Parts: sequence; C-alpha cells; structure tokens
Amino acid sequence: MKTTYKLLLFAIGLTMVACSDLEEQPVGLLAPEGFFQSTKDIQTAVNGTFGHMQHEDFWGRKMSLTIMLRSDMVDIGDPTTSARRIQHNDFEVPGDNGMIPDFWRRTYQMIAAANQAIEGAALVDAPDSQKNPIVAQAYFVRAFAYFHLVRQFGDIPYLDGTVTDAAAAGSISKTSAADVYTNIIADLEFAKQWLPNKQSSRTIPAKSAAHSYLALVYLTNGEFQKAYNEAKGVIDNESTYGLGLEQDFQNLFNANTIDASVEPIFSIDFNGFRDGDSGQDYQPALTGIRSDEQYGIGGGWSVAVPSLNVFNTWDDRDYRKAVSFDATGVFEGNVEPFTNYRNFNSRAVNRPHIAKYTRFTGTTANNNGRGSQHNYSMMRYAEVLLIAAEALNEVQGGSAEALSYINRVRGRARNGSAFPANLSGLSQNDLRTAVLEERRLELAFEFKRWYDIARRRIGNQVFSATGLEGAKPGFDDNDYLMPLPPDELARNPNLLPQNPGY
Repeated sequence: MKTTYKLLLFAIGLTMVACSDLEEQPVGLLAPEGFFQSTKDIQTAVNGTFGHMQHEDFWGRKMSLTIMLRSDMVDIGDPTTSARRIQHNDFEVPGDNGMIPDFWRRTYQMIAAANQAIEGAALVDAPDSQKNPIVAQAYFVRAFAYFHLVRQFGDIPYLDGTVTDAAAAGSISKTSAADVYTNIIADLEFAKQWLPNKQSSRTIPAKSAAHSYLALVYLTNGEFQKAYNEAKGVIDNESTYGLGLEQDFQNLFNANTIDASVEPIFSIDFNGFRDGDSGQDYQPALTGIRSDEQYGIGGGWSVAVPSLNVFNTWDDRDYRKAVSFDATGVFEGNVEPFTNYRNFNSRAVNRPHIAKYTRFTGTTANNNGRGSQHNYSMMRYAEVLLIAAEALNEVQGGSAEALSYINRVRGRARNGSAFPANLSGLSQNDLRTAVLEERRLELAFEFKRWYDIARRRIGNQVFSATGLEGAKPGFDDNDYLMPLPPDELARNPNLLPQNPGY
C-alpha cells in the first residue's frame, strides 16, 4: 500500500509520552475527546503507529541495523564506520551505546500511539463490530513493539495506557519479561479475534498476522505445542488468508513486484519518499557495494557485509544464494569480481555483499538507494512453515509432517533444479539442526537470525572460532540482552538495576 503514514497523532495535537521520556509537541488544541468522533478517526490514529515504524530510529536504520549486526551472518565491512555500530558487531557494547536510546524511544512512541488509539476508540459511539476490527490493528502494533523490546532488554516498563503527567512518567517501574509476554499474547489474541481475514494491503495487519506472531511468540518462549497450534492454524487457513509461497524468491526483494505477492503476512512499506528521518530506509546504502555502478543508485557504504565464510559455505546450487548476494560489481563500466572491490574505493571490502536491498529498490528519494520503495517483510509465509516444523519437531521428534513443511520451503529454493533435495528420516536432534539452518538461509539478512541465536542460546557456539565470523571473544551470556538506556535510568531510578554486564 503506497500510503504516506505521517505521525498523525502529533498533527492532531495529541501528546504522546514514551516511558519516562516526555515528548510534547503541541500543534493544536484538539483534545482526544474532541478528535475521536468516528471509526475513521480511530483509523487515522492507528495509522500514526505505522508512521513510527518507517522512522530512521526504527526500521529505517537504528534498530534494524543493530539486530542485523548482532547476528553471525553479517560483519562490519568498512572499518571506519561509527564505533557504536562496531560495538554491536563485536559484542563490546558499553552502557551508553549510541544506537540504543533512539530505537528505545521510537518504539515507546509507537506504543504510546497505539495506546492513544485504543483509548480514543472508547470515546467513539459505534458498535464493537465496527470499532474493534480497527482497534485490533492498534493491539497488534502494541504487541509487535513490545515483542521487539522484551527480546532485546528483558524486564521493561509496560505501559497499556497514555501517560501525560511528568511525575507519573518518572515513577514507572519495570515489568517482568514473563508478564510482558502475557500481555503480548493477550493483545495478539484480541487482534486475532477481530482482524479480518484479509486487508487491502499486507502493511495493514490481518488475522493471519496476529495468528503468525502468536506462533512466533510461543516458539520464542519454548511453548512448542502452542506454537505449532498457531502456525498450523495459519497453514490450514492458507486459502482463507490468501497466503502462499512466492514462486520466484527474487520477487520478495523486488520493490516493483512485492505488492502483488501472496507471501508477505505483515510488512513495513517504504514508499520512495523522505520527510526528514521519516520514510527513509538505509538498508540499500548500508549493505551496498561502495562505488558500485550496476544499479544506478550511487553504490553503497559497505557497512553491513557478510563474512566470506557465509558466502563460501552456502551451496551455489541453492537459488537463494544468487538472490541474496552480489559477488560482482560494476566499476568504471566494467564488471569486476568481489576480490577487486577495494581497488575502486579504499573503504570497500573484498567480500560479496547483500543484494536483497540493492538490486531492485524501485524509485528512491536519496542517493545510495535511501528512501526506497522496498516492502520489508516482518513475517512471511515461509517463516510460518518453518515455525510449524520447528515446534512440531519438539513435540514429536522427527515428525514427517514437520519435514514436509521444511521441504516445501526447500522446494522453492531449487528454482527448477534438483538442489536442495528433500529431507527425510531425520532424528529429532538432526531435524532441530536442519530447521534452524533452513531459517538461517531462507531468512538470511532479514533481521531474524539474532533473535534465533538468542532464543536458542547458541551464542557460545556460533561466535566461537568455528563460527561463520570467527571467534568473537567479546560475547558472553550477558549479551543476549542489551543495556537499558542510561538516560532513562538517570531520569527514573525505578528502572534500576541495569541489565547484567553493563
């Protein structure tokens, strides 16, 4: 959906308070009870929540780049990039790392906007059958935001209503991660109940989005039977929800074709425009090859670049590899292999680069592909199949049904060839390994891998000397959580203690 989501709540003069960080922008005098008159007004308020997702602080760059660099799939390319990025890549994150406060605040602003929409809906005189399908979008967004925060920080402040008093904001304490998850599940259950089976765009959550995220939440918490039940519910309703696997894997990363795809379940849609730090994504720039001429976007910055082992250990017969990497570039009109990249820019690195966000950006509003028309799939159907496979294997080890879901994903990766072959006859442990590996390849560079590493607690394995990026001596178990922003702790001592290790 090519809709410009502005921060509509500010435009109508509502005050949003994010945790203890008060941010007032009094644009008008219209109070909530004056604004919320119809279901259309509720939708306008909900749209404001999506605007925060498109901000540079959230999926534009700050949060998305942070979780990408913390994986074992993406390393730093340009060693002169900012230290705050390198700190996450190397797991040498100080308590005052400069990436974290911006996406912490932006995520809480998203939550505050959702809370405002939920509370405002109560002021609208309309039956639940008209209001709740719209309000359910706000419940979904609130769950989506908290799900990111709780996985990143553990115990966090949980706000389920607007806060407009500075003294009250400064006395908010942390909620246990377990209770945050309970609230996330409740929000997603409400959303699943009231959202329609389909929406006009995959950027607006439908029932399948709530259904799928419930599966992932349960998987994250190790509640495998519930995770399987939710994922199977999506699979059983594939036709009802209008879902399927995109025939050509490349189309999922082509801004010109993604709108027509049946695979995305929930997406953040950038529209080829920029409004300050809103509406502008940086992934094409951050992952692109410096001085590369092949896509006409001015090359990239070679910041987030896979290690050579990620490329070398990926079988060339897997079609997803060709879609995921650029192993050649164009310089001075000539095609050059990745071993020559640095010959044309001293800040380049001689490794294959990520191609998912540079190859088909659509219209862009800025150099290096920034402000693209990409749709970033937060959840797509292939992941639901893999959630079902992983969860069922934990319940019924080596399940043939679980294998069938993995094989369906692998079948698309063949692109008409015989590789990768179907899996069969695996033990529970071998299937557990296989499905995590399939997630690593299928969802490569899609901001999922760090969360998989953290929920499976495999950091000591993947960041060892035998890992894809080699030994990362800075990693220890404290790194599964990030530090709470020190400015928040200074303003509100009720948020202490700081997470261990910082």
